Amino acid sequence: MADKGTADKAKGKAKEAAGKVTGNERLTAEGKIDQAKGEAKKTMSDAKDALQGKHRKG
Repeated sequence: MADKGTADKAKGKAKEAAGKVTGNERLTAEGKIDQAKGEAKKTMSDAKDALQGKHRKG
């Protein structure tokens, strides 16, 4: 299973890049938001795993 948030981060990077190439500030902002959402999901998943005694690398 993929890490929590990885898909959101990847989608965000793609949106941000597309927004920069096309000069679309809204798309660039949406990309940054998606990346932040992905990072938040990863952090929450890591915290949950730590509380349950699971240790993950990366």
